[in-house]
Amino acid sequence: MGDLILCARSAYFLQAFRRIGLVPDCGSSWLLPRLIGKARSIELSLLGERLGAEKALEWGLVNRVFDDAALTEETMKLAHDLANGPTLALSMIRKLYWESPENSFEDQLNLEFEAQRRAGATEDFREGVSAFLEKRPAKFKGK
Repeated sequence: MGDLILCARSAYFLQAFRRIGLVPDCGSSWLLPRLIGKARSIELSLLGERLGAEKALEWGLVNRVFDDAALTEETMKLAHDLANGPTLALSMIRKLYWESPENSFEDQLNLEFEAQRRAGATEDFREGVSAFLEKRPAKFKGK
């Protein structure tokens, strides 16, 4: 349920419910088909086999796979990059994507228009454009 899903190379995913005579819960029968498709979701749930990190990446269940020893360092690098980015725009980006499955195309265009209007009025936008024109890294402040 995260925005960016990172995992160690040794990680695996398992829908083990069938092994004890239960069914998927916690929304996995809703979420998995939307992430990896119906056929793959049913396969995971009916067979109860482990899905390794590399296959999870190939299927689109995770965004990145790192060697086990590097996972924490790489995660912190990514978190630092996001925290130093245009946080208002990043927040709006997240909201657009999380709301899009429930919207029509026209509704989504309207949401994008409103979000773009708000983002374009921020100090971070002005800083981003200035940094681009001056060929320097932007220094966003979340304003």
